[in-house]
Amino acid sequence: MASKRTRGNWDEPLRHPDHRRPMTRRDFVSQGFMSGSAFALSGGVLSLFANPRDALAELSGDLTPLLSNPCNVATEGAGKIPFICFDLAGGANIAGSNVLIGREGGQLDFLSTAGYEKLGLPGDMVPGLNDPNSGLPYANTDFGLAFHSDSAFKRGMERSMSPGRGINLNGAVIPSRSDNDTGNNPHNPLYGIARAGADGSIVTLAGTENTDSGGNSMIPAMMMDPELRPTKVDRPSDVTGLVDTGQLVGILGPEDATAVMESIYRISAEKMNTVDAGQAVTADAVIKDMVRCGYLKAADIADRFGATPLDPGDDPAIVGPAGIFSEAEFNDSGRDGREFRKTASVMKLVMNGFAGAACIEMGGYDYHGGARAEGEVKDERAGRCMGACIEYAARIGTPLMMYVFSDGSLSSNGAIDNSPEGRGKGEWVSDNSSTAAAFFMVYNPNGRATLRGGTPEQQALHQQIGYMDGGGSVQRAATPAANNVNLLVNTVILNYMALHGEEGQFASLFPNHGLGDTSLRDAMTAFDQIVSGTIGPLTPG
Repeated sequence: MASKRTRGNWDEPLRHPDHRRPMTRRDFVSQGFMSGSAFALSGGVLSLFANPRDALAELSGDLTPLLSNPCNVATEGAGKIPFICFDLAGGANIAGSNVLIGREGGQLDFLSTAGYEKLGLPGDMVPGLNDPNSGLPYANTDFGLAFHSDSAFKRGMERSMSPGRGINLNGAVIPSRSDNDTGNNPHNPLYGIARAGADGSIVTLAGTENTDSGGNSMIPAMMMDPELRPTKVDRPSDVTGLVDTGQLVGILGPEDATAVMESIYRISAEKMNTVDAGQAVTADAVIKDMVRCGYLKAADIADRFGATPLDPGDDPAIVGPAGIFSEAEFNDSGRDGREFRKTASVMKLVMNGFAGAACIEMGGYDYHGGARAEGEVKDERAGRCMGACIEYAARIGTPLMMYVFSDGSLSSNGAIDNSPEGRGKGEWVSDNSSTAAAFFMVYNPNGRATLRGGTPEQQALHQQIGYMDGGGSVQRAATPAANNVNLLVNTVILNYMALHGEEGQFASLFPNHGLGDTSLRDAMTAFDQIVSGTIGPLTPG
């Protein structure tokens, strides 16, 4: 066991005597020696379009059809539900102290007191009891999915979300064993989400790390596609760097710049009709199309992005007096500020349809250093970032699927950390892959997603896909996903497709999925569809 760390240095690197020296980038990230660097930042220019998805094209009517044919310029994403995953590198606690996990009957089929002690909860804080201070149950279902009422994830989410957002939230938890402290777990579902149809108007996938997965954990080998490698985005300048509108927009303004580029296109097209490129007919046509489409694409970029603030720091819904983050939080030079800027950059891209899906990696979650306080601080920070994504989805008016996973997990021996930040909970003392789990949340602006099943008892089995034994260990035979990370990823993708009503296409898109027949796949699907194929008109809230 590592020596206890003193209060206030939770973001210093983790040095565990029972771990090898960090050798790979993933080792350094999980133990907190590395993190995504970012710095600010932004001015105070307010958005001319509160919602870039609603910014209607101003290209002339005769030019707009040419964007798709012959120029093949992507002007919008695929219209699928935005997808963001959080990769908590190092083996974070998810089960018990954050998201509740129970026995065969679901989340509220409670474990034994010893089982919850293993998951970091002392006997007087276990689900089934009430908090003596508030008088409310420790098992809290404000978000649909049951959390411990003092969950650090939940506390952080509530700090970022406006009151009342929980009525549009629901989620499911998947007890699933995975190896500890290794990025070799193929946890990351992004490529599968893209295969299921997610796409953006600028990039298909994004991630906060310059890796094949965009995060710490790997992509399942069977899904690897070099063309889908995520674009690295971990700071506002990465977002603005994706599109260059040129100096003309700054000089003339977006409308005049678009008009100028249209005029250049028309003059060029007229000239090209009278020019012989000196090539064979086919090559001549290709050259002319390349010239024409280059100018048309420039006009489209000036139109779509000249007046649309891609910088999340310029979006008043994200930063400012009415923003999710205050200017002080967003511009903070410490770890909080870096994580907030990273999250804001990713959610700006994904929620506005500029990217189809993305991964946010947060390092330093191998936090079994003895003190519980460290885990509470880091989990609450992660919760703030999760809540920011949900809140921004609500403000934009788009649905969202948010997935949270970690490589392995950890356990407590029952010793209590009574420091203010430890909150009287069990100290994390060792890695433990048998306590691992993953969960996903669904935000639906049109109302809480409906669990499958005709009775509350049946719905409970769709909200918790698998179960633990009374002692707090994953039952590996409960579902195909319980002891196979590849199949955990497939389960998440299946549920993403089901939200669109497209689970019937799953077997053809993923022929070697390993999730059994239609009946078993239905048992591993949490919710009824919330959109029909694609998202409809947005309803900002």
